[in-house]
Amino acid sequence: MKKFSLLTLIEISLCAAFAFVLDLLPSIKLSSAISVSFAMVPIFILAFRWGVRASFVGGLLWGLLQIVLGDAADDILTPVQGFIEFFIAFSFIGLAGLFRSFIQANIHEGNKGKTIFLVVVATFIGSIGRYFWHFLAGMIFWGKFAPEGQSPFLYSLIANGTTMLLSGLLCAIILSIIITMSPRLVKRFA
Repeated sequence: MKKFSLLTLIEISLCAAFAFVLDLLPSIKLSSAISVSFAMVPIFILAFRWGVRASFVGGLLWGLLQIVLGDAADDILTPVQGFIEFFIAFSFIGLAGLFRSFIQANIHEGNKGKTIFLVVVATFIGSIGRYFWHFLAGMIFWGKFAPEGQSPFLYSLIANGTTMLLSGLLCAIILSIIITMSPRLVKRFA
């Protein structure tokens, strides 16, 4: 397996740290289980620049930072649930990196419309990848907090589905603006 270059490792570390800092900002709380945030943006930028492997590692590092620095303390019910929601789920944002070569090619060709379309699709694929694992954990571990008479499946689907759609939409809008204004931020030169 090919090792990461020093530049890639630096960008992974910076993007994970930046995502952690953005996650500390107040998010839009719609309920106790639904919040909207744009903290995934740095991991998506990493995905568009370096691809799946680097963004998986960046997401993993972001989840690790949340645990090590205590931001996740109130959100961990069991070690297995913590592992699923902070290591696996955050890593799966990296699925957006599957579109890296297409995004890079369209940026290089100056095709803004297609680039934005691909960025939006990639953002939702990464968001779905992350929230799929939150959905599973929500159904298995958080289901006991469902309103009386509501199944854990429906509770997790509503909470995590709403969060995924709104956070994915917010990230897609922000990334579209960033890439329109400064495509060099996503363009790889190395």
